Amino acid sequence: MKRLLLILMLVAAPALAVQPDEMLDDPALEARAREISQGLRCLVCRNENIDDSNASLARDLRLLVRERLLEGDSDEEAVQFIVSRYGEYVLLEPPATGANLILWIAGPAMLLVALAGAAAYVRSRRRAPEPDAEGLSTEEKARLAEILKE
Repeated sequence: MKRLLLILMLVAAPALAVQPDEMLDDPALEARAREISQGLRCLVCRNENIDDSNASLARDLRLLVRERLLEGDSDEEAVQFIVSRYGEYVLLEPPATGANLILWIAGPAMLLVALAGAAAYVRSRRRAPEPDAEGLSTEEKARLAEILKE
């Protein structure tokens, strides 16, 4: 029974938040709307697209996409309209241009800096002189004994 339940959970398709009253009558327009919605971020849920989100703002964005398509906008025009209203943050994959380029480059650049720092540290530790294996001198032993008496 547990295995059957596990298999059913793995096979189950993800439930979309798109409500029947939001869907367009034209299957071609609905398919375009779904494709556009897959690339738009829910501003409430962060890294979830608006098709998968149950937030009211995501619903508003889904309706806005469908409204723009009904008005005759191309896919790019519909996306550009939403980006002009909400900013590039609404895109799940913003373009790597302008200020976004800094964000795209910062992660890998910091990783390279950290690796270079780690390599320099390891190299300096290898070049460090070996500690003396003689142990404590007689003066140090006397000082240690004096400290331990206190």
